[in-house]
Order: sequence, then C-alpha cells, then structure tokens
Amino acid sequence: MSERTLGVAVIGAGMAGKAHAAGYRSATAVYGSGLPPVRLVSIADTYEPLAADTARRFGFERYDTSWQAIAAADDIDVVSVVVANALHREIVEALLAVGKHVLCEKPLSASIDDARAMVAAAASADTIARIGLTFLRSPGIAFLGQVVAGGRLGRFVNFDGEYWTDYACDPDGPISWRYRGPAGSGALADVGSHLSYIAELFGGPIASVRGGTLHTTHTTRPEPLGQVVGHTGGAVSDTRSPVENDDVAGFFAEFSAGGTASLQVSRVAAGHPNTLKFEVFCERGSASFDFRNPGQVHINLIGDGDASVAGTRTVILGPKHPYWSGGHAMDAPGVGVGQNEGFVFQARAFLEEVAGLPESESLPRNADFAEGLHNMLLLDAAARSALTGGAEVKVGD
Repeated sequence: MSERTLGVAVIGAGMAGKAHAAGYRSATAVYGSGLPPVRLVSIADTYEPLAADTARRFGFERYDTSWQAIAAADDIDVVSVVVANALHREIVEALLAVGKHVLCEKPLSASIDDARAMVAAAASADTIARIGLTFLRSPGIAFLGQVVAGGRLGRFVNFDGEYWTDYACDPDGPISWRYRGPAGSGALADVGSHLSYIAELFGGPIASVRGGTLHTTHTTRPEPLGQVVGHTGGAVSDTRSPVENDDVAGFFAEFSAGGTASLQVSRVAAGHPNTLKFEVFCERGSASFDFRNPGQVHINLIGDGDASVAGTRTVILGPKHPYWSGGHAMDAPGVGVGQNEGFVFQARAFLEEVAGLPESESLPRNADFAEGLHNMLLLDAAARSALTGGAEVKVGD
C-alpha cells in the first residue's frame, strides 16, 4: 500500500452504516482535489449477506464478518464504527490500539463509564478519533448557527425543538438492540442526542435540566425470527420480551450563558418518519428550520425595514451558505439537499484531517470524543431528572 493511500472500512452495514459507506464513496468527488488516493476496502457485519450486499452496492473491495478482521487488516487506515451503542467501546479501543483512525457514530457509548474510557483511549492514541454529529453539517442548521452567533438577531433567549420519528409505532414490530438498555437510552439517546447538540449550537453548553419525562408506549415486543436490520420489520415469534427504554422523552434546559430550551423526542409519532424541527428566539428576532424542507430556513427580524412588509422571510439555500459551494455535484441555488449529504461532508472532513490537510473555514473538523461524552452527560441528566420526578439536575453531576 502506498504511503499516501488511505484505506477505508465501515463496521456495521445497517441503515447508518450504509450512510457512512456512501459518504466515503462520494467524499473524493466534492470540494476539489487535495486528498491522497482513497481505497474503499471493506464493509464488516456479522450478518454476512448484508455485509456482502453493502460492499457490492457502494464499491468496497471486499467484506468481512467480524470487526476483528478490520482491526487486523494492514490495508485499512480509517474506520467508521456504526454498530449497537454497547459495542462501541470494545471496538473503538481495539482499533485505536492498533493504529486505526476512528469515526464513531453517536451516541458515543451505552454508558457514561464506557464513554469516559473511550475519551481516555482517544487522548492516549497516536491516531485521530472523532464522533459524527451529522446534523451540524446540514447547510440550513449551520447557517442559522452563524446568524445567531453573529448577533444579527440579538441575544439568544430560547430554543424550542422537536424530533419526531415513527419507526417504533407498530407494537408488533420485532424487538432489537434499540429497545434494550436502561431508561434514557431509547428515543432520548437515539434522536434526542441529535436535538440536544443542535440546541447547544445556538445557546452554548447546557448547565442543567429539569422536568425530564420518559414514557414507554409499547411495553413488550415480539422476538424476531430472522435478522433485524435498522428499522426494518420481518417475521416474528409468539414470544414477547420487555421493552427496557423510552419511546417518548422530553425535558427543559438552562444554558450556562443564559437562555432556556424545551426539547421533545419520540419514536412513536405516527405520520412523522423523520421530523426534526426547531425555532430559535432572540431579542431582535427568531429563526426556524424544518428538516422536511432542508433546502430553506426562515428568519424574522424585528424592526428590520418597512413595517408594512414585516414578517418571516424564507431563505432558499445556495452557494452563499455553509457546505453548499463545492459540496454538491450541482451546487447552484435551490438545488436539493438532505440528510445523506451530511454524511458526505462528515467523511470528507475526517479524511482531510487524517491526511493532515489544513482545516478550512468551509469544512470544519468533526467533534472529538470529549464532545461526545458531554452529549451523553446531558442526556444522562435528562434521564435522571425523569427518574426523580422532574427534579433539576446539573449536567455532569
């Protein structure tokens, strides 16, 4: 293998694993030249048919059926870890120990102790370890973050956000790893992790939470008769097992720098397959975003211009906004953008950092493991608030 060649692998061939694989495949086609040659080497999954099919679909040279094979391979330099949260620590620590660069899916792990250990392992490694907070790569979200940080809307006051999904609506859908684990590791960890780091983009670090609520709508689910991939269904048995975590979660938050937030998430919101939306309120205006229309944002400026035409402005995203120029095959104004592009921008940023290229203003680095730990500490505070009847809990206590 050439010294300047980067060999890439993805561990986990499910829904998010495919997104990482597609991201690496497209990463060399955006933002011009500069990367060393990138080889798509292997997709690993314990379910062999899925590993083989994903490797074929996304142009990887081979597939493996264990993460240990990826760790042992001398032609692999960069690895995305996209498996069940409880497996992250063992795999990430092993990969770092043998000199691989690691991009880990969120949440960082299934427990605070494991997350702290992963932060320590990353700090002592000679290679790069990052976590993908993918929604920060959405051009609309990134742009509104710049607008609020730049002060055009005045001092930040409040963030109100919802992330509603419906993948768990069917009470007879098969149980999987997503439904096992303690309270707070269900909808709160799955989609609440995204919503919480978005809130902190606007208000800064959250200091405390209160009013935490966790609710399990479907308390049992049938055992599957076959492999469960992502959010897919399939044949099930007559045996039902308990759901151990939350279908719906919510909490209020206070930011260290002032301001408040309310966040609500669900995996049983019928009719909402992937509804992420929020509104940010500031002293001199507000801004809003809805991922069902990701190519536009809405801004309202108080006292800006003629009062007779005052109101909310719809801004159609284009090359003047983050990630757009050079980040798409067709980077003209108004061209569609969605969730998949975020994985492309994420992969490109990670490959550039691994290759030692300078960080650009248009393509910032991925978050480090310490930020992943903070995200887990925030969610843990929300879960502890719920388990103590909504009491105020300091983040990190």
